[in-house]
Amino acid sequence: MFDSPFWGTRDTDFDRFGAWEARAFKRGGSGFEVLRDDFPLFGNPFELLNFAGLPCYVTLSHGDAYDLIKDLGISSIINLDSHHDLFSSSGDPKRVRPGNWAGLAIEHGLISSYTCIYPAWHENVRVTEGFDLSRTRLELPNRFSSGGWSETIPHAIPDLQRGMIELEPADFSAVLLVQSPAWTNPLYDSVFLELCQILKAQILTPTLERSFGHDSKMPM
Repeated sequence: MFDSPFWGTRDTDFDRFGAWEARAFKRGGSGFEVLRDDFPLFGNPFELLNFAGLPCYVTLSHGDAYDLIKDLGISSIINLDSHHDLFSSSGDPKRVRPGNWAGLAIEHGLISSYTCIYPAWHENVRVTEGFDLSRTRLELPNRFSSGGWSETIPHAIPDLQRGMIELEPADFSAVLLVQSPAWTNPLYDSVFLELCQILKAQILTPTLERSFGHDSKMPM
């Protein structure tokens, strides 16, 4: 719901805040409001309130999901994201990072069922993973196909979907909210943080509240 269409973006302090200010300045703005049309909020984030009452966690980076599911012993995962998080073409493939945590969790036997649901807007943007699911499946390394692992290692074959999928809270045991500030418009930080408060999210890594013209703050 909060994702913006960037690929290959780094995850530095500048990318999390300064790059967003630069985008606003480029559009002649003096605040993040000028980014609303190019980087809109998709859907209704407050539909997540249907999950109120479940254990909820919040963090800055998707990479933290690896340790969380390991600690909680949760092996069936649904990831609502613009990237499948199965592998990344850059960096150390053996180190847990935002772009490969799910793939490593599958490889290490932590995940037995994995579904990535891409946002509906991917259907209209050709360069997204969710535009052509058949193409994206073909791009996955062979180890994520049937028979790709050794037959002695139980593993999940990732399922890729797109759009608004009915999710029943009764089918879930926990919820993880990830801010990913390098890829999310600061204009909606207040919405994200409000959700975290209402859902009583337990903080894994403090999130950012980004104010135009000021250093980002960590309110949680």
